[in-house]
Amino acid sequence: MPVIHWFRRDLRLTDNTAFNHAVLSSGGEVLPVFILDEGLLRGRDMAPARVHFMLDCLRDLDNSLKQRGSRLIVRRGDSETELLKLAREANASAAYFNRDYTPAARKRDQRIRASLQAAGVKVESFKDLVIFEEDELLTGAGKPYTVFTPYKKAWLARPKPAATEPADQTLRSVPSAIQGSPLPNPHNLGFTVTQAVPPGGESRALAMVQDFATSERIANYASQRDIPSEDGTSRLSPHLRFGTVSPRVCLQAAEAAHNAMSTSQRDGADVWISELIWREFYMQVLYHFPHANHGNFKREYDGLRWGNGSQARDDELFAAWCAGRTGYPIVDAAMRQLNQTAWMHNRARMIVASFLTKDLLLDWRLGESYFMQKLVDGDPAANNGGWQWAASTGTDAQPYFRVFNPRLQSERFDPEGKYIRRWVPELAHVPSDYIHEPSAMPPMIQTQTKCIIGQDYPAPIVNHAEQKDEILRRFKAIK
Repeated sequence: MPVIHWFRRDLRLTDNTAFNHAVLSSGGEVLPVFILDEGLLRGRDMAPARVHFMLDCLRDLDNSLKQRGSRLIVRRGDSETELLKLAREANASAAYFNRDYTPAARKRDQRIRASLQAAGVKVESFKDLVIFEEDELLTGAGKPYTVFTPYKKAWLARPKPAATEPADQTLRSVPSAIQGSPLPNPHNLGFTVTQAVPPGGESRALAMVQDFATSERIANYASQRDIPSEDGTSRLSPHLRFGTVSPRVCLQAAEAAHNAMSTSQRDGADVWISELIWREFYMQVLYHFPHANHGNFKREYDGLRWGNGSQARDDELFAAWCAGRTGYPIVDAAMRQLNQTAWMHNRARMIVASFLTKDLLLDWRLGESYFMQKLVDGDPAANNGGWQWAASTGTDAQPYFRVFNPRLQSERFDPEGKYIRRWVPELAHVPSDYIHEPSAMPPMIQTQTKCIIGQDYPAPIVNHAEQKDEILRRFKAIK
């Protein structure tokens, strides 16, 4: 009797825990299925770019399965309904999948497990998305960690599971009677993609891991990762989001790079490993504190007042932020990078999140939602954790009294204005003396550079110093 492997956030064959178990337990008689769940696709925060990337990953996965004598079964509809239907059609004995940890995913999986078991189908789920699951690392008191540094120490102290190769067993061909839908394009699913989306798929992800871990980029990661004009990051976040590469493969590549480096170079690999740990930290926070999914992690801030006293004014400010028309060049460059490429440099993410919450005084949930609608790597836990960090409402967050000054952030991390000039072309000819604050240009220089403030490029939409004073006053009122 065949077994079902339900692909979700594990769109690969290499080091896929549930898939390997499915292959070994069935002698290769596996029904690989991916369900285009209409409920998820119609979600408020579904990004067209993410759908595009996911479909690219699925095409690559289908090709990999065909090379092993199988194929990907694609179904459209409700996940529970389609899995039960497939189990009946194929007389499947079991269904295997890798666990997901978001509140919505856990509820869905509990419901589907119960339905399949009631139909006589054994259900097996596995740890795969993370190195350590949410209950594996707890404090001495048996509580979940809410501060990153002790969590990281505990994470590093534990032995790590090794990556595994695909089960060395021939896959049986999927019976022709088992039908699926052809892989659609985003337009078929009702999405219009306006951003430039990077290519997806396991083959691409494995090549990127190898390239990053054997290049100068990992050696220089600690010093270059905060410079948005440099190609100093791995760009693997979309692949970790969809599981075209496992965290174990990434960790082993980083550890191998660390061991091959001189002592003075190892900071780069170590800092990159820290980023893998941050990913899991935010997952376990959302798992243990599901209220943070839609509300402040620190509930004492539920009374914090957001906004500027007028819905029309708030809407105006939010629209300018979304469009990259705030008059603050580093903010505008970052938002335009997001809108055009479906990705934003991590330092820039922190800057624009601080600006939305601390300068524009707008609720962090507006920015969190916009990011999920635009980011190819939009992950519920990491996105939520990052936004609440910037808003000072989250776990181990930026203290409320530390407010990013966008001009100083720009001067520090984009000193020559390379990033700004790339994404804000109207500032391309602005002298370096004014690139971080073009509104300070004398009228003559504005004319010479063909950048008239208020015409070619907006004046600052808020006064940073005044807004900082206001947000501090509001936080102190809560305290």
